[in-house]
Amino acid sequence: MKQNNLILDKSFAFAVRIVKLYKYLCDEQKEYVLSKQLLRCGTSIGANINEAQAGQSKADFIAKMSIASKEARETNYWIELLIETKYLNIEDTHVKSLKEDIEEIIKLLTSIIKSSQVNK
Repeated sequence: MKQNNLILDKSFAFAVRIVKLYKYLCDEQKEYVLSKQLLRCGTSIGANINEAQAGQSKADFIAKMSIASKEARETNYWIELLIETKYLNIEDTHVKSLKEDIEEIIKLLTSIIKSSQVNK
């Protein structure tokens, strides 16, 4: 899914990683509750960003991107909780890179929202 839109591409790739992580947590760790929360918010980031692209107005675009930002922050929370409860190990390369990815997505969304508010 190549659309040459950085935030769309990153959020889609991140959602794919979240789906794979969800499968791992269920199959290998037998963890179903936290992982379901992570799956919901981690995949909705990209869905909201995608929806924002068809926003009916600048305000609609900002509102959808703001929802994506909230979902990204919630995703970061669940990842941190899974690390703290030892379902994930922060020493693992893939966990470190997942944390880096979500932090980058949060920064990108914050930047997009701020610049969109200035350019209303």
